[in-house]
Amino acid sequence: MSQREADYAAAETNSRGREFPEKPHPYRSAFERDRDRIIHCSAFRRLEGKTQVFTPGLDDYYRTRLTHTIEVSQIGRTIAKALGLNQALTEAICLAHDLGHAPFGHAGETALNDLTAKVGGFEHNRQSLRIVELLEHPYPDFLGLNLTYETRLGLAKHRSTYDHPAEDAFEQTNCSLEGQVADIADRIAYNCHDLEDGLRAGLIESDGAGTIKLVAEAQQRINASSIDDSTIRRTRTAKAIIDRLVSDCIEATQNALAKANIKTLDDVYNHNGSLIVLPAQCGADLVELEKFLLKNFYFHPTVRETAEKVEDWLGGLFRRLLSKPELMPGYFRGFIPDHGIERTVCDYVAGMTDRFCLKMLNEESHTD
Repeated sequence: MSQREADYAAAETNSRGREFPEKPHPYRSAFERDRDRIIHCSAFRRLEGKTQVFTPGLDDYYRTRLTHTIEVSQIGRTIAKALGLNQALTEAICLAHDLGHAPFGHAGETALNDLTAKVGGFEHNRQSLRIVELLEHPYPDFLGLNLTYETRLGLAKHRSTYDHPAEDAFEQTNCSLEGQVADIADRIAYNCHDLEDGLRAGLIESDGAGTIKLVAEAQQRINASSIDDSTIRRTRTAKAIIDRLVSDCIEATQNALAKANIKTLDDVYNHNGSLIVLPAQCGADLVELEKFLLKNFYFHPTVRETAEKVEDWLGGLFRRLLSKPELMPGYFRGFIPDHGIERTVCDYVAGMTDRFCLKMLNEESHTD
């Protein structure tokens, strides 16, 4: 028997529906259909070939945007279930939250933002919306996936330590609690799996990581000193951190909802600030881990070596496509009259996997 959803959860009864009305499905809810449309779209499949931290193809053991997204979804569903929220909507937002990421991770996003500065720049949350509202085209009667208002609102207002969305066209101060769950699930997932990947790659020293409170507590909880296998040790450490953060989030959020007297979905929309929270001390401990990863992993020379090349790679390809738009598929060229050449090229490049981008650069270098 399924758990009853709380009154402040998003539901079909309080949904603002779709831009293009559709008949209800006989056995799937509107949010389940959103989830399924996202899973089946081409942008979701391409996440497999996009950088999380390590470039895909370097080693199959490291996370890609796709495996990161799946982990975010798992964490999000767990939190949503415990809080009585809409699990299908949570899952849909989690699965779509990174659709708009450029190739080569945040370095790619920065490069595209610089290249499109004169036409509004590039930000991956806005691009995720652009993908689901315009660029995907599996239906004959409209462009985009025609997702529900609530799913698109969650994408528009997605934020994390490294994601600060620009102003959007949505009237609400906040997104639903399901969208806020996606935010915290994203933050929990990338910190824990980046720690695990960094340790596996040897870019993070185990002794150094052990000085971080969250890591030290997790190692003590799993009795890490008794585990000889380093793979098991680092995996169990990361999972123990996830367990603590998720458990603390659920408890702190229940208190926050009660304190803010949240009764309805409109109460959530009108509340200024996230209601899906961590306790103060837990939040401080997570910040400590984030600062450690920033210094010892994301800015590690091995990681930065590729990141520093991305500006040249994407810049060269961008300028090539501006001068030769015929290199783009006809579908993309069709957007030029209404959206301009710069934005159209940006859409095309942003959708590329790392491998396809490098392949195209290599092919073009042989034709010059």
